[in-house]
Amino acid sequence: MKHLAFAAGVMMTATAAFAEKPELVVYTYDSFVSDWGPGPAVEAAFEEDCDCDLKFVAAGDGAALLARLRLEGARSDADVVLGLDTSLTAAARATGLFAPHAVEAEFDLPVPWQDDVFVPYDWGYFAFVHNVGLEAPTSFRALADSDLKIVIQDPRSSTPGLGLLMWVKAAYGDEAAGIWKGLADNIVTVTRGWSEAYGLFLDGEADMVLSYTTSPAYHLIAEKDASKTAAAFDEGHYMQVEVAAKLAASDHPELADRFLQFMVSEAFQSIIPTTNWMYPAVTPKAGLPEGFDGLIRPARSLLLPEDEAAALRDAALAEWRDALSQ
Repeated sequence: MKHLAFAAGVMMTATAAFAEKPELVVYTYDSFVSDWGPGPAVEAAFEEDCDCDLKFVAAGDGAALLARLRLEGARSDADVVLGLDTSLTAAARATGLFAPHAVEAEFDLPVPWQDDVFVPYDWGYFAFVHNVGLEAPTSFRALADSDLKIVIQDPRSSTPGLGLLMWVKAAYGDEAAGIWKGLADNIVTVTRGWSEAYGLFLDGEADMVLSYTTSPAYHLIAEKDASKTAAAFDEGHYMQVEVAAKLAASDHPELADRFLQFMVSEAFQSIIPTTNWMYPAVTPKAGLPEGFDGLIRPARSLLLPEDEAAALRDAALAEWRDALSQ
């Protein structure tokens, strides 16, 4: 009986210890947690030494993430949000839902980075991806003058969609409305997120899709398929810097800090190029995978400061909506 009692006690203690393992909840976008995205590898790597349960929650694309957090407020289950970008950081900061971080890193970004709330984990350039052999346009004006069909994402729910608005606005300023009117008949459909749009392109529903200059690297490295490339635009290409941040109301603030620091580590950053198919915010010691060296390099980088992007957002959205409703 004593042995049984002892064994029962050990089992209860082990069960209690298991039950008390903290759960870190990270809100992110759909493709991050897909089987082919970074999520599974990141989860395994972080759980190796955190003694915790890392739980990713997919909540649409970046803009949808922010919308969900605004709705949930301080009651949100999230400890960390991963997947906003510089087009959304001003609006996110204004919610007061996020807490400062203490992450230390030497970032390899094309722009200086100093932010006490948002931590970058990857970056890239927006571009229209197409099949090799297509006579691709070299500007938005040339695209508008062509008969090519494109698929884009909704700027109200998708960070690439919002990035496209900022791209046109940064390149054309007051002439942006005219560019959108010219592009309206090229647009086959507008999807809620990136995954749906890229899937339609792969299914042959459009000639080009709004994606990234790095997207062809996926086909080349993962599929040994060199049939995809990105169109280089004379106006330059708009940058996206993707970021993560800790929620002020997190139940596990120290664990959230630990995750953010892990996010800029070799273990995390080495996963990004061949799963999220973006440039890592901190270049791994081994460098970038073979295949990235053949990607187009924009002659001009475009990126609006977050306050300017926030100030232009409503006007840019109105121009886009008006053009597509005609």
